This record gives sequence, structure tokens and C-alpha cells, in this order.
Amino acid sequence: MTSSELWSRATADRYDAEEGEMSSAAVLGPTLDFLAGLAGDGRALEFAIGTGRVGVPLRRRGVPVAGVELSEHMAAVLRRKVDEDTLPVVLGDMATTVVPGEFTLVYLVYNTITNLLTQDEQVECFRNAARHLAPGGRFVIELGVPPLRFLPPGQVAVPFDVSEGHLGFDTFDLVEQILVSHHFTRDAEDGRYRRGSSRHRYAWPAELDLMARIAGLGLERRVADWDGAPFTEDSTKHVSVWRKPA
Repeated sequence: MTSSELWSRATADRYDAEEGEMSSAAVLGPTLDFLAGLAGDGRALEFAIGTGRVGVPLRRRGVPVAGVELSEHMAAVLRRKVDEDTLPVVLGDMATTVVPGEFTLVYLVYNTITNLLTQDEQVECFRNAARHLAPGGRFVIELGVPPLRFLPPGQVAVPFDVSEGHLGFDTFDLVEQILVSHHFTRDAEDGRYRRGSSRHRYAWPAELDLMARIAGLGLERRVADWDGAPFTEDSTKHVSVWRKPA
């Protein structure tokens, strides 16, 4: 068992509804184009596949997809959408779980590598990706850039969403590289707010590059989003691609 926090049944059941914007065509279209292009004629493996927000539509595009998921409740929601023969999922953690076969693409989206709360486990995630990749295969991570530039001296919290139905802010432990995401989500029916929080270990792009090197992978490309915009000092996130030597 890794340090990742487990998603509960209640959280899994409402996940898709609360992440509706992330499942929109505007978000998913470029994501699927990017991943399908890298997978080519090979197989793709999604670490922390969750409810299948990306994996299910990628499979429908004709890319053979398999998944690894720690939460049986998240996997159960995915299973309502697609059967095991069409999209096999292995229950386990993304740092050590082995899926049979070889893949041209392993990917990890939506900041999920930060669910691993230690540097050692994040390194093992890279090693696990390399273990599954065919020669010349690629490992892709989508991850936010830590917003520490918004922290003046003495402040430990940064808001990331202030909208009608949701208030969100992150608090930071700068020594341990741990952030806690705090969420206040309003119920559409009774108007009450539900509070939730989750812990994450943030990492810088350069730190991920070193993890990749330890795993025998080399940086091939880094862009600011799935559309391929240039990554700059002002980018709030990155999509990075590391390649296993052919």
C-alpha cells in the first residue's frame, strides 16, 4: 500500500458529476488527440485510471487501453461504463502494480502523481512506467506548476477556484513539499456546503526530469497544455513526455 489516500464510495459516486467540465469536449478533445498520437498502433496504460474519464473515450477511439486503480470504488464506477474485456483494470497502486504485456504509452493525468506523498514513491512510479514501456515508448504526465509565486511572506494559502458552486484553496508545507487542497462544494439540491480535503506532494518539472533519468527515461517534450502551447515561466501547468530508449 502506498501513501495515496483512498477514494471512498461516496466520493467515487459523485466524482463524474463534480468533474463535468473536465469531461467536456473542449478539455477531452485535445487530451485524446495528444495521447492517441503517442500511442500510435500500440497499447496504452493509464495509471490511476479512476472512473475512466480519459481511458474510456480513448478506448472508443480505437486505442487498446488498460488501467491501474487504487480505489475499488472508482474502478466500480468505470466498470459501469465498459466491461473488463474491453478495458481491463488491475486494482493496485501506480508505483508497484504490474500489468501484463508491453505498452507504447503510459500516462498519468490531472495532477495524479501528487497522490503519492513521498519522493521515493514518485520515483518508483517512474520506474514502474519504464517497466511497462516497450523500447521507444513514452511516459506522459499532466501536472500543475506549484503556485508558490503567489505566496507572500507569511502566507500559506492560495485560492484556485472561487465560483458559485465551489470554493477551493491550497495550503502548503514548504519543507515537506506537501499541499492540502481544501474544497467547499455547494449541494445543488439543498444549497448546503460540503467540506473536503486531500493531501498531495507537489514536484517541480526539473525534479520530475531527474526521476525520469533515474528510471532510464529522457525528456522528449514539455508543453503548457494538451494543445501544445509553449511551456514558459508563466505556465500554470505542463504536459511532459519522457521516452524510453529504442
